Amino acid sequence: MLPESAFQIDPLQCAENLIGTELVWGQCGGLVVETEAYLVEGDEACHTFMRPSTRAFVERNKAGAAYIYFNYGVHWMLNVLIKGGPRDGLILVRAIEPRRGLELMRKRRGVEEIKRLCSGPGKLTQALAINKRHHEIDLCSDPAHCFRDRPNDTVEVVADPRIGISRAREFPWRFTLRGSAFVSRPVKINGAAQSLRRD
Repeated sequence: MLPESAFQIDPLQCAENLIGTELVWGQCGGLVVETEAYLVEGDEACHTFMRPSTRAFVERNKAGAAYIYFNYGVHWMLNVLIKGGPRDGLILVRAIEPRRGLELMRKRRGVEEIKRLCSGPGKLTQALAINKRHHEIDLCSDPAHCFRDRPNDTVEVVADPRIGISRAREFPWRFTLRGSAFVSRPVKINGAAQSLRRD
């Protein structure tokens, strides 16, 4: 599994690095195909901008801790804390390509189509049964709740503007696996999107 040091780098670099890794959650898991980076300081879209409770979370936890919050009273959201590098941040895991535990995820989601199981942050947490009880767990110490190294060394990542937010929308801090059919929303091919190849 990824060690704490993997989350002690710049949040944008970490959000890119997580693309193509495997998210393991109990009996289920899949390849991370979409993330978004948020900065603790100066980012109006980050919870730390308006929420003292989130700032306190950052202060008391170490890199690799899970930050779970309830979005609009509807969906839980899975984030991981980035801390100890040049700047601190939170990374939202927006989508995975399901690889194991498919039947269990289908039962939890109530859908059969594999592309609809985890193609969005709320769908993902429902499929993996992530909720408040997982808040602040260490994602670097439990093999049942962690990120694992990329099974494929060559990954092509695309960066484009974050989505689903009303502030600071212009920053190209959403990262997706090029060509993936499992992302929450297709990447718009325009001047704002850029391809980032990592070997």
